[in-house]
Amino acid sequence: MFLLLGTFAVKAQNVTTAVNFPKVDTSPLDVVYYPLNTTKSKDAIAPVMRVLYSRPQKKGREIFGVLEQFDKVWRFGANENTEIQFFKTVTIAGKKIKAGRYSIFAIPSKDKWTIIINKQNDKWGAFTYDQQNDVLRTDVVVNKIEKMIEAFSITFIDAPEGANLVAAWDNTQVFLPIAFKK
Repeated sequence: MFLLLGTFAVKAQNVTTAVNFPKVDTSPLDVVYYPLNTTKSKDAIAPVMRVLYSRPQKKGREIFGVLEQFDKVWRFGANENTEIQFFKTVTIAGKKIKAGRYSIFAIPSKDKWTIIINKQNDKWGAFTYDQQNDVLRTDVVVNKIEKMIEAFSITFIDAPEGANLVAAWDNTQVFLPIAFKK
């Protein structure tokens, strides 16, 4: 019996038919942790938060106000909702947010963006966005930058009370302060 099962297992691994894999996405998925070196460190550094997001490209297009229209909910990236996971309680704009998985949306405007932390996960774009699932809405200032950013990018930088989530694309950059106990 064992010999027969072993033979089937070996044959199942010997597939010679080509599998059709999807093409590489034009807006590749990326991940950023805080602290930034969490996954690369040989030390046991516990992450505070992480963002999973797809990175759309500028490709010569006008981004904010045209491709991503002002005053409309945007998925904060491309493809699926951008996901932020907090590994411990954090505070944003004076509101405590428990550890867990959330999505990030934004409503870009010319001078400010409304950043939205929402309980809805694993959805495509902002097509099914539901404001009733909002955990937080806060406005952040738009900063115009000199160096054009081709691919939508997110990172974290240290701040006295925690870290700032920094998002940039084209010539626009925003900072979202996130406080936590260090």
